[in-house]
Amino acid sequence: MKSYRLSDLSLMEINNLKVRPRIDFSSIFSTVQPIVDDVKNRGDAAIIDYTSRFDGVQLNKIIEDVADIPDPDLDPAVKEAFDAAYDNIYAFHFAQRVPEQVVENMKGVRCKRVARCIVSVGLYVPGGTAVLPSTALMLSVPAQIAGCKTIILATPPLHDGSICKEVLYCAKKAGVTQILKAGGAQAISAMAWGTASCPKVEKIFGPGNQYVTAAKMILQNSEAMVSIDMPAGPSEVLVIADKHASPVHIAADLLSQAEHGPDSQVVLVVAGEGVDLNSIENEIDKQCKSLPRSDFASKALNHSFIVYARDMLEAITFSNLYAPEHLIINVQNAEMWESFIENAGSVFLGQWTPESVGDYASGTNHVLPTYGYARMYSGVSLDSFLKYITVQSLTEEGLRKLGPYVAKMAEVEGLEAHKRAVTLRLQDIKAAFQ
Repeated sequence: MKSYRLSDLSLMEINNLKVRPRIDFSSIFSTVQPIVDDVKNRGDAAIIDYTSRFDGVQLNKIIEDVADIPDPDLDPAVKEAFDAAYDNIYAFHFAQRVPEQVVENMKGVRCKRVARCIVSVGLYVPGGTAVLPSTALMLSVPAQIAGCKTIILATPPLHDGSICKEVLYCAKKAGVTQILKAGGAQAISAMAWGTASCPKVEKIFGPGNQYVTAAKMILQNSEAMVSIDMPAGPSEVLVIADKHASPVHIAADLLSQAEHGPDSQVVLVVAGEGVDLNSIENEIDKQCKSLPRSDFASKALNHSFIVYARDMLEAITFSNLYAPEHLIINVQNAEMWESFIENAGSVFLGQWTPESVGDYASGTNHVLPTYGYARMYSGVSLDSFLKYITVQSLTEEGLRKLGPYVAKMAEVEGLEAHKRAVTLRLQDIKAAFQ
């Protein structure tokens, strides 16, 4: 991993460090667009063809009602782990409900905002280099709490045409209504356009490879009329560590993201003096060699780097510039730095809080903004599955008080019909008192 000392760099050089490995979406779009168009035109037949070509699976039908699928047989220890994760994720997202409040801005002028679920949603659970039942929980639990009526979970089928049993268990537990046996751009397209057997959804969620991301980007800007959760790039972590942090823990945290894929990026920010970098690098090397996915991790490390900061303030300042998906603050008294954090998808404070707990079972959501988008996007939450409608109601007294101001503003803007909608009512009110 390359290393940089922030105090030796110019502002431009520091800004360059926040730039992620570039994704050439122009070439990816040219590959994905024909798939998007084909699914629009041929529907189920296109999904069957792409599943056969890309996944080596021949399907008779692409979608199944979850209620019709038998409960999977899971090892009790596995079931217990997913049950604990479900409970924590449910509790955290259930607590995000906002009580309805009515505000009387003026006497007789009442306003409020009401929450309504997005009726139909599509959840994408990758199944390429690793199965991710945890993602099934992260997406379906808040959809369940929000009250979404149609919840379609798309995931690539196994070689026998079945669904990963852990994904199925999570889907059934969290209220998924249908499972779409498809992956990649074709799955996103099926949910966006709708097919003969797959209902059209109004919003699509979930991580995926660059082809999935490209399909989401294309479709949200098409006549499919579908929204997406957020733009996304490869997974990433930034670890801030001081001399009190264990080199073993630091290496494990960095590698936990590096093993996601060769395009992932990990950053270590050394805060202050006394950090044993040799021990950290030796641990990274030792642990990486023993990983089943060591090839992915080592490639990710090739475009990752180490930054030296003079103190925690400089370290946090750089982290805010970088805006990581995951931010681990492994320093003494980590909690005192929480208020300084401005840009991050999810934060992990202290030596006993590995990023893995957020990925699986602490309760927070692991579908997060990457690629620097944490500067302006939040991770998936209950709000992601809701839309808010504003409501206002005026009494006669309210319109008498507010109406003249509205009429005057409409007059200034030259919108006479707007003005009359108020003044004609005011005349009726006045006439009633005569």
